[in-house]
Amino acid sequence: MIKTTLCDILGIEYPLIQGGMAWVADASLAAAVSNGGGLGLISAMNAGPDWLRNEIRAARKRTDKPFGVNIMLMSPFADAVAQVIIEEGVGVVTTGAGNPARYMKQWCDAGIKVIPVVPSTAIAKLVARSGASAVIAEGGESGGHIGELTTMTLVPQVCDAVHIPVIAAGGIADGRGVAAAMMLGAVGVQVGTAFLVAEECTIHQNYKNKILKAKDIDTIVTGKRLGHPVRSLKSPFSRTFATCESDSGFTNEQLEQMGAGALRLAAREGNEEKGCFMAGQIAALVQKEQPAAAIILQMFKQAETLLTGAAAWIK
Repeated sequence: MIKTTLCDILGIEYPLIQGGMAWVADASLAAAVSNGGGLGLISAMNAGPDWLRNEIRAARKRTDKPFGVNIMLMSPFADAVAQVIIEEGVGVVTTGAGNPARYMKQWCDAGIKVIPVVPSTAIAKLVARSGASAVIAEGGESGGHIGELTTMTLVPQVCDAVHIPVIAAGGIADGRGVAAAMMLGAVGVQVGTAFLVAEECTIHQNYKNKILKAKDIDTIVTGKRLGHPVRSLKSPFSRTFATCESDSGFTNEQLEQMGAGALRLAAREGNEEKGCFMAGQIAALVQKEQPAAAIILQMFKQAETLLTGAAAWIK
């Protein structure tokens, strides 16, 4: 069995964190991942404090295992949901889209473990100095909002840059990705795309079907012109957005308006024309719907086989 310091820090069986995907990571999925031995996450996305409080309480009805909350720091409700996490006694927070420094003291004082998602060594060093318990080094292979560096290049550099545990994210959907992450120096992985087809994931079936049918070249990155690139599946929406983005006749304001609500249309309504189906480059490796626990078990069984067999290469 693979057991790392991340298991001890978070009180989990497998060194795996579920991605905090907006409109995807709700109480149902978070509880299922936690029951399967990983750390499930609820995404606070741009929702208000009452919604998040209800989801936290719903997750507690489904699991007695540890779970956490992901906060997008650009949310207009960031201050309010930061307080909800303390009030509800959530043990782990992951953060994205900003610097969590303003909340670090109050979270740490409340005994909350803070694990920011970082796209570079500079930001990793910054949050480590602020009191982060670990960092998630996320490569550009991942779905959703992405940075420039790949997982292969980012993870070892972050491991060298900080003295806190590093979790690898981006392009990991099976045991081979887990084993590779460990060899790069990570103590665990964050997985998102693979859980889109978990039976407990409540997204629209159209979204799941698109993941299951995806090929290796079926993702596209849009939004670079706006300063926040996003990886998603190729679709009528993403192709149209890419065309408009390259047209100087479209203003940034028009592009922002075009993208508003597109993820919700994909995840909750399954709108194949106007929806943005965020997914990582690893989508083609995701081939069947199954319980979240089965996804985790299969992943770590394969990783253990690979890691224990790796000694055969050393003569």
